[in-house]
Amino acid sequence: MPTNVIMPQMGESIFEGTITKWMKRLGDRVERDEALFEISTDKVDSEIPAPVSGVLSELRFQVGETVEINTVVAIIDDEDWAVGTTNSVNLDQQVANEGKASQLQHSKSELSKNQVAQRSSPLVKRMAREEKVDLSDVEGTGLGGRITKQDMLDYLSERNKIVEVARPLVQPVQKESVSFITSSGDDEVVPMSAMRKTIADHMIASRRTSAHVTTVFEVNMTPIVALRKQLADEFIRKEGFKLSFMPFFIKGVVDSLKKFPVMNASLKGNNIIYRKEINIGIAVALEEGLIVPVIQGVHEIGFMSLARAAVDLTDRARQKTLSPDEVQGGTFTITNPGVFGSLLGTPIINQPQVAILCVGAITKRPVVINDAVVIRSMAYLSLTFDHRLIDGALADYFMSSIKNKLEGWNDSIC
Repeated sequence: MPTNVIMPQMGESIFEGTITKWMKRLGDRVERDEALFEISTDKVDSEIPAPVSGVLSELRFQVGETVEINTVVAIIDDEDWAVGTTNSVNLDQQVANEGKASQLQHSKSELSKNQVAQRSSPLVKRMAREEKVDLSDVEGTGLGGRITKQDMLDYLSERNKIVEVARPLVQPVQKESVSFITSSGDDEVVPMSAMRKTIADHMIASRRTSAHVTTVFEVNMTPIVALRKQLADEFIRKEGFKLSFMPFFIKGVVDSLKKFPVMNASLKGNNIIYRKEINIGIAVALEEGLIVPVIQGVHEIGFMSLARAAVDLTDRARQKTLSPDEVQGGTFTITNPGVFGSLLGTPIINQPQVAILCVGAITKRPVVINDAVVIRSMAYLSLTFDHRLIDGALADYFMSSIKNKLEGWNDSIC
């Protein structure tokens, strides 16, 4: 008996997902709970498991297509197929896809602009309001002519290009404008992935929203380096994973956020929203981009819980098994390019937060202490903050608090 595979809803505010990868091909045998396909939403990338065991008999959508939730994307048959049958399925599927594409095009032409707008998701409607876009001007490529998030992004991209072309009438266009970028025959042109597009949108939106300023502090990590080395073997034996430096930085940030709650706030218009909870986002680098899982309620948990949560979220981010709720609600973000050797960074604020801490590499270098040159394990910590709300003096007080906490560490980690 055939079983429908549907596009799942990955969160209350998510109404569609983009298929980024099929792990199986037509005719392949799949096992229940085995990863079947990968989707990308505006919140998280996830691998979707097969609901039953059987043979993948139909694929209704291809990689790159954006699909509404609860839509059937594939069918799994519980009977094994012979090779000849599989070949015929491939041919039938190709014909069906062509027929479907023709039917969708016909449906789109019959739908009025108002009907298309009414069938747009709340996300698309919100984007239209924020960007002052008339949905009747946007061509929908979704099911039945529905306007998808990607349709909106493509429309805005084309609109921006038109603005760039018209700008010389008012002011000179900068030479680096993308409107003037061309490619030669030897160049490889690859479309951005859904995840990459989302990251790009968020970064540009943040630069337009916040007044970014960065301050840098140097921290003597020698005491913590020694403590970590001392407890390394015992920690692995008890916990089953290595003790990293991240929980130390998180604890230092949390204690300092309690002293300076405005660093844990956000802005909404002319109002300041002071967050009662402290939820720390940890930037995790994946092969295809960056994701920021969030440790919720950090102000209420101890050091060991922080260490476990950081490892768990990082591992599941790389395995693409995070839920949308686990990448939402952050009030402050920590990014750690130091693990890749970077000494210093000036990251972009993760909206709607007002600050982000960047941790550089911990390296041994000569420093002057009490007029003597000594070797210490040092690290640069840089804080990028929103100058609309936070002044330089406050940012430096906050950083001094983190520095003092790390350099004078006396907390138990058990």
